[in-house]
Amino acid sequence: MRFRRNKLFASNVGLVLALVCALDAAKVNKHKPWIETTYHGIVTENDDKVLLDPPLIALDKDAPLRYAESFEVTLTEEGEICGFRIHGQNVPFEAVVLDKSSGEGIIRAKDKLDCELQKEHTFTIQAYDCGEGPDGANMKKSHKATVHIQVNDLNEYSPVFKEKSYKATVIEGKKYDSILKVEAVDADCSFQFSQICNYEIVTPDVPFTVDKDGFIKNTEKLNYDREHMYKLTVTAYDCGKNRASEDVLVKISVKPTCKPSWQGFNKRIEYEPGTGSLALFPSMHLETCDEPITSIRATVELETNHIGKGCDRDTYSEKSLHKLCGASSGATELLPAPSSSTNWTVGLPTDNGHDSDQVFEFNGTQAIKVPDGLVSTSLQEPFTISVWMRHGPGAHEKETILCNSDKTDMNRHHYSLYVHNCKLILLLRQDPSEAENYKPAEFHWKLDQVCDKEWHHYVLNVEFPTVMLFVDGATFEPFLVTEDYPLHASRIEPQVTIGACWQGGNARMAQFFHGNLAGLMIRSGKLENKKVIDCLYTCKEGLDVQLPEEVASTVKVEFNPNQSSLTVEGDDIDAFDKVMQHISYLNSRQFPTPGIRHLRISTAVKCFNEESCVTMQDAEGYVMVLQPEEPKISLSGIDHFARSAAEFESQEGVTLFPELRIVSTITREVEVDAESEVTEGADDDPTVQETVVSEEIMHNLDTCEVTVVGDELNAEHEGLEVDMEQLQQRGLEMSSSHLGVVITGVNTMANYEQVLHLIRYKNWHTEALFDRKFKLVCSELNGRYVSNDFKVEVNVIHTAGTMEHLSSAMVQPNFINPVHQASVDLSGHNLVNAHQASVVPSAATIVIVVCVSFLVFMIILGVFRIRSAHQRTMGDQENGKENEMDWDDSALTITVNPMETYEDQHSSEEEEEEEEESEEGEEEDDITSAESESSEDDEGGEQEDQQGASRQQQLEWDDSTLTY
Repeated sequence: MRFRRNKLFASNVGLVLALVCALDAAKVNKHKPWIETTYHGIVTENDDKVLLDPPLIALDKDAPLRYAESFEVTLTEEGEICGFRIHGQNVPFEAVVLDKSSGEGIIRAKDKLDCELQKEHTFTIQAYDCGEGPDGANMKKSHKATVHIQVNDLNEYSPVFKEKSYKATVIEGKKYDSILKVEAVDADCSFQFSQICNYEIVTPDVPFTVDKDGFIKNTEKLNYDREHMYKLTVTAYDCGKNRASEDVLVKISVKPTCKPSWQGFNKRIEYEPGTGSLALFPSMHLETCDEPITSIRATVELETNHIGKGCDRDTYSEKSLHKLCGASSGATELLPAPSSSTNWTVGLPTDNGHDSDQVFEFNGTQAIKVPDGLVSTSLQEPFTISVWMRHGPGAHEKETILCNSDKTDMNRHHYSLYVHNCKLILLLRQDPSEAENYKPAEFHWKLDQVCDKEWHHYVLNVEFPTVMLFVDGATFEPFLVTEDYPLHASRIEPQVTIGACWQGGNARMAQFFHGNLAGLMIRSGKLENKKVIDCLYTCKEGLDVQLPEEVASTVKVEFNPNQSSLTVEGDDIDAFDKVMQHISYLNSRQFPTPGIRHLRISTAVKCFNEESCVTMQDAEGYVMVLQPEEPKISLSGIDHFARSAAEFESQEGVTLFPELRIVSTITREVEVDAESEVTEGADDDPTVQETVVSEEIMHNLDTCEVTVVGDELNAEHEGLEVDMEQLQQRGLEMSSSHLGVVITGVNTMANYEQVLHLIRYKNWHTEALFDRKFKLVCSELNGRYVSNDFKVEVNVIHTAGTMEHLSSAMVQPNFINPVHQASVDLSGHNLVNAHQASVVPSAATIVIVVCVSFLVFMIILGVFRIRSAHQRTMGDQENGKENEMDWDDSALTITVNPMETYEDQHSSEEEEEEEEESEEGEEEDDITSAESESSEDDEGGEQEDQQGASRQQQLEWDDSTLTY
């Protein structure tokens, strides 16, 4: 029995323990509360309740057990939410639980909200349950949800004007689109209540209106005599119908008619060459008619398009200009000034009105062929083409500037530069290659400059397949590049032409150019750099300004690239006037191009309403560049001397200009004050006299040309030589021909003097040479200023041995034959028949034999007399003469060859008998020295023109002063 009781007790205890364990297991807080992820709310300022969407409700899956306020385990149908927590800094809101069982809550403002301070608020919120047991252990929190609350505005503010009052000035008799603008603002935060929807003029019966944007304008033309000033009261309304808290006063002054303009402006401004910078407007100021100016913008333009190639630049040859700008050597000038060595441009019309600025005109019918070998057959890459061009709107046909095409058989173009439909196009066909693939062949640029009838400088830098174009220093990329196959191999020689393209298949020119070209250059093997390109385009004249320090920070000045235009901007009239007074004209050329340069000043003025309130007409004038004092370049030195034949044949030769001096002078008139003699009753004021003075100046030269007078140089036995090392050291170049030598390059007169001192004449066959004449001419600025013709005559002194050799040479048939052939006209005759007919003597043959025999006799006689006189004076010459000697006019004279006179008279008097001619020739032997010199001067022109006759002129000793 006892055992059964114990067993029942133990069973009850186990049941209780199991129930307790089950209840303990049910009390565990397993789940977190749950809320929405995002809430949007609206609250009106001055209210605290927030209307949320969706409502704030937290749910907990641990229901129906309750874990709050009781220490006993009880059963319930609902769970509980203990609270909400807001996260954020300075959040003016709080969250309150309305019902713990349902989890419902609200958000409300802690303090009064102000939309003007903050329109929107964003923060996060989190719900938490009551946890386990009476102490709330194991409390669970929900995730954080984002809350966006917008504060709605109340129309609590009225419009307020930005300014306390407004002022404006108008000119009578003018109706304005806008005189001034009034502007009010509203402090409300919303668009509806912060916008100004209307302005209104409160003052009645005034000739003004105001629009919804606040612009006031007059409804009729105002009259200064009727009213000097109008006072208007203006109010504003926001879009919530609130009126401005205070109306604003607007004062509009009426001014009598005034013409704002530049005052103190001299329309004619004379510029004296060489005086440096000249102020253009030293006394000028802006008359604004008391307008309230806020900004001024003036543009000063100097028109130089009619001067040279767009402005005044140095007129040296293009090759010299490239060298002065630091360009690399190796350039070929294709349009040089016409000369003895560059004669392919002789037939082209030139513009002679620009002070030797070499400009060539192409009228659509002219073109030139460049000599073979001047330009390589195919341009070696990289290479540069540069040219000055002026071209207007033309036909729709191609107009060729430069072309390299087949000389015969075909019409293939190897490369060309041409204009087509106002586009500049470079054609560059590649040479034959193993790979017959398409390659870039045509590069197109669409440019306004091509057809604007103005001068522009074009430079093409070609580094295949890249081509860069510079126009007036600015770079342009081709807008179109077309491709083509390389040319097929051919043995046809190419032909380079300018102004058109040679069609070898048709043997004619085609695609003629209409316009002006100058300075066409090709440089193979190297590209031109930007610094050189800018230097070539830079003008030597332009506008300049030296800003005073006190106004440098208040006025802005900008120039265009060639300084022919500048723009001045500022808001201070006094500072603006000072800047304008410091604008100057500068021409850095020593000898500028004279003429007119027109000036134009365009001005735009704005008032405080940022609109143009003053209309100013353009001010016009001109700069007159006066004619520079032209320099007179004088060449002087020894113009007549003699040297021995051995010196002509030596390695050094004979120096032609050993004591040459180059001097340049200008002549100017100066005023000299001279006091007149003071007599009783006479005026004591001094008189002004003008005196002409000559002043030596220094300047550069760019060309000196030495030409032979008479027969051309025979390269087989004579020539002119210059020390090339000395030329290169001075940056000069030399070209030679059968006419002489030409030295080119911009350098000082002193350097040219030194180089000309080194010119030597050499002759390896002086047996028949008695004299040689040369002419030297130097010039500056591409022929703008030319020196005098300095002529030098060099006589050959033959020694005894030389004369014997000459005598024997004269009787040789080999010497006579060339003279005979040169004097007989064989045109129209068969040379073979002539040779056969020479076997039978004819009348002409007899006459020729007689004439030649007589000529030989006279030559031998003259040689004998010279030799006799020479032997008598040999001792004196060995003791008192050096190798280099001048003629002594007291002992030597130059006499006319008796045969010369005979031939001259024979040509003019063909009917005289041979006996009379002989007697006349013998009488010439007795001519005195004075008569000989006079005769030589009279007949000098004819002797130089008749080359055959001049070579027969002899030197003869005047034996009237010698004793035998």
